[in-house]
Order: sequence, then C-alpha cells, then structure tokens
Amino acid sequence: MSDHKTRSRGAGGYFRTKTVEQSIRDTEEPDHALTRSLSALDLTVFGVGVVIGTGIFVLTGAVAKEAAGPAVAISFAVAGLVCGLAALCYAEFASTVPVAGSAYTFSYASLGELPAWIIGWDLVLEMALGCAVVAVGWSGYIRSLLDNAGWNLPQALSGTSQETGFGFDLLAFLLVLALTAVLVAGMKLSARVTSVVVAIKVGVVLVVIVVGAFLIKAENYRPFIPPAEETTGGGSDIGAPLVQLLFGYTPSTFGVMGIFTAAAIVFFAFIGFDIVATAAEETRNPQRDLPRGIIGTLIICTVLYVAVSAVVTGMQKYTLLSVDAPLADAFKETGHPFWAGLISFGAAVGLTTVCMILLLGQTRVFFAMSRDGLLPRTFSKVHPHFRTPYRSTILLGVAAAVIAGFTSISELAELVNIGTLFAFVVVAIGVVVLRRTRPDLPRSFRTPLVPFLPAVSVLASLWLMLNLSGETWLRFLIWMAAGFLIYFLYGRRNSRMSATTDRLDH
Repeated sequence: MSDHKTRSRGAGGYFRTKTVEQSIRDTEEPDHALTRSLSALDLTVFGVGVVIGTGIFVLTGAVAKEAAGPAVAISFAVAGLVCGLAALCYAEFASTVPVAGSAYTFSYASLGELPAWIIGWDLVLEMALGCAVVAVGWSGYIRSLLDNAGWNLPQALSGTSQETGFGFDLLAFLLVLALTAVLVAGMKLSARVTSVVVAIKVGVVLVVIVVGAFLIKAENYRPFIPPAEETTGGGSDIGAPLVQLLFGYTPSTFGVMGIFTAAAIVFFAFIGFDIVATAAEETRNPQRDLPRGIIGTLIICTVLYVAVSAVVTGMQKYTLLSVDAPLADAFKETGHPFWAGLISFGAAVGLTTVCMILLLGQTRVFFAMSRDGLLPRTFSKVHPHFRTPYRSTILLGVAAAVIAGFTSISELAELVNIGTLFAFVVVAIGVVVLRRTRPDLPRSFRTPLVPFLPAVSVLASLWLMLNLSGETWLRFLIWMAAGFLIYFLYGRRNSRMSATTDRLDH
C-alpha cells in the first residue's frame, strides 16, 4: 500500500486514492457512523420512489408530441438500456465499496482525490437542483388540486411566473423543509414514509396501464414512427444541442433518429436509480442487497415507463397530447374525469418521495466528502439519538428549500441530466481501473464483459450528453470551475488523505 501512496504523491497528490479498506474503517468511527437498517426491498422501494415521478407523469406527452410520436416507448427503452449499462457498473462498485457517497466514494477508491471531488461536487449540484425542480412541480399539482376545491393561494406565494415576475413558492419551500425533518429523524422512518407513498404511486401507474389499455385505438399508433423532420434553429445558437454546435449535425425530430433525440430528453425520467448506492452504509447486507436494489429498480421502472407511454399514445393521437399533464388529460379527453383526478392526486403524492430521496442522496454525498475532510468535518457529525448526518441534512435541506421557493428553474432541469451522465461516465471508467489496480478485492457482484460493457456505457452516456444544449454545458462548466476553486483553496489542504500522506513522508 505504501508504494501506491508514493505513486500518488508523485502526481502532486491529486490522484492519491483512498483504499477500500480505509473507507470501510471510516464507517466505524462512533461520531461518524450511520445505522444499518435497510433491506433489499427498502432499497428497491427507494429507487422506484425516486425514479417514478416527473418523467412518467409529465415528460411522456411532451416527448411524444415533439420528438418521437408513438415510438416514444422505444425512446424509454433506449434510455433504460443506457441506464442499465451504468447500473451494472454501479452494482459492482456498490457491493465492493459499501460506503456512503455513491460515485464520489467509488471514484476516490479508483481514480483518486481530484476526480472524486469533481464527481462529488457534480452530484451535489445534480441532486440539489433535482430536489428543487421536483418540489416546484409538486407545488403546481397541489395548487391545481386546491383550485379545483375553490381555494386559491395568493399569486405572490405561488412562485415566480412570466406574468407576474418575482414570487415565492410557499408550498415548495414548506415541502422541502418538512422532508428535511423526516430525514433528520432517521432512515427507517424515511423508508416507511416512502413505502406508503410508493405503493400509492405505483398503484396509480398500474391504473393508467390497465384502464387505459381498454381505451386504446389502433389508428392512434399510425404512423408508429412519424416521418423525420429537421429541427429548426441556427447551428450557432447556444441553446442548440452541443453535437450540432460542434459538428453541424442537426438532431432530427421524429423518424428513427428522433427516437434517440427523445431518449436524451426522457433520460431525466430515469434519474435516481443511482441514489440507491448512496444508502450503502445504511444497508444491512450491502454486498448482496445493493446490486438487487439497483438492478431491480431499473427493471421495474423501465417496464412501467414503456407500458405507460405505449398506452397513452394509443389512447390519444400523439399530436393532440397535452404537454403539462399528458396522462390525466388523455383520460379527460376520452371522457373519464374520475381517472384523470386520481392520476393528478397520484402525481402530487408521488413527487413527495422523489423530492425526499434526492435530498437523501445529496446529504449522503456531502456527508462522505465532509468525513474525508474535503468539506468541513463538522458536517459529518451524526445525531446522538437519530444517528443521521443532521448538520449536512439541515444545511442542504434549507438551501434546497430556498432554491425551490425563490427560483423558477425549469431551464436548469437539463443540468440534472448532464450531472448524472457525467457520473455514469466516471463510474464506468472506475470499474475498469479498480479491476486492474485491486484485482484482489472481494466482489459479490461483477459487471459482465469488462472492459467492453463499461466502454459501451461511456460512449452511450457521452452521446446523450452531446444531445444536451450548449447553454447547459456552459452552466455545468461554470459550476465545475467553482468546485475546482473550493478544492484548491480548502479541500486539498484539509483532506484526511493529505494528513496520511504527510505521516508517510515523515
């Protein structure tokens, strides 16, 4: 191990790795140890709880109408396949390094400290924005239900809008604060709350599939893959996809290529399965249960997504689908307002778990970075009674609540996509590196066809990233630049690995 440390110091310490054994020892420190209380079922429920959300209730209609037509079902399958490749890599890492922090911890063990910091900083952005975006969406559903009951919130407390400009989204703000309190109170309570809500949400999705199947009209599927149309807009517009800005290639809507363009958009619907890995340290048997939770989540959600998109495009012609609430509106248009109301209720209830689990994942990554000294160590202290990282949970919960309350961040949703895809790339590379540097590690789950499958995962993730706008890339690079600044000013000199290296030097 000392030879490895020497090589790390030769690279300026930026690529010093933290051994898997050291990561596991850190989980046993009394003041920084989390309680192991989760099973494979709990993990799968968490995964389904965060994945079944905005994507299935909202994105289906927009993507079918604007990019893929009835073939949106294939787009969901393609996005699920890309996630599946990443999931196999995550499953090996999670079972080998069962420590909080997900891709951050995996990167520290395989690629080194600086890559780990970069991915950790990236994940904090991804989950904070994801939580805020979902909270704002939840607020919209609740306001809609309140409007139906004849009770309206003042416009000033209904969030920022194009008509009135600045506003405060009180409901979104209060939701995030309430969920922060639940997470401070303990993982088992979080798991119980999630189980109840996920049961309601999956029940609503099954209602859409079963009831909607009887309302399908075959003519709505024709043509299944509409004729290709080139997207309009100048190639130099920063809002255009990066692949267009770099190579002049214009992604098309509809046609066969439209399916892949749509897959880059509906990818947002799958974000969250990787959050299962952030709960590694709170899992009773992580080597066995983490791979089951990660892969089980993805299989269940992909099947549900494909089925729902096939049903909804069969119920209503894709050109007529609603963009805001496609599932509920499709039932309204076919004369079934009761089912439409039930779907709206299910969407509102379901988004609460998405918000909570994104917040959970964010706090666990922050906790792991703090425990390693890259962020102030005070944020990795656990509550003496609840055994949860309450300081980081409160800090990030309040921050996400403020973002959700004061910001209309629909334009930032793509940042969540690019952050996740970047994490997928790093994890796939990390699996190959760790196989070569530490072939001796026990691996209860092994990614098949290494290095071929991780290489395909990297290429697939990069292709979807290239289909995101240049504007999204610019914002992402600004956030990363801020992260580099913090690392060089604070993280590198306060890292616990830095202290270890100094001791070895002396």
